[in-house]
Amino acid sequence: VQLQASGGGLVQPGESLRLSCAASGRIFGTNIMGWYRQAPGVQRDLVALITTAGNTQYADSVKGRFTISRDSAKNTWYLQMDSLQPEDTALYYCTLRQRDFGYWGQGTQVTVSS
Repeated sequence: VQLQASGGGLVQPGESLRLSCAASGRIFGTNIMGWYRQAPGVQRDLVALITTAGNTQYADSVKGRFTISRDSAKNTWYLQMDSLQPEDTALYYCTLRQRDFGYWGQGTQVTVSS
């Protein structure tokens, strides 16, 4: 299984970005897709998760601003990030968990700065 994340970039505070992650390989019908982020010098933290059934979980810091979604037919999931703030600056990793195995993408950089 390989994950390919895209969509990062440099934006100003208050702007939006949409991250995408495409999975290839043997993808099972039941899985959890998600996003984590890691800023320099800190641990990698959960941003959002979405199950096959569409149940979602968000970090408190992004609730109401970020939205995770998925297109299971395409094995692709997204992170819509609105009202971005400088503290959202980090390397964003997409993740896939299925049958007790976890997979990580290569990370895409999001920088929020004026």
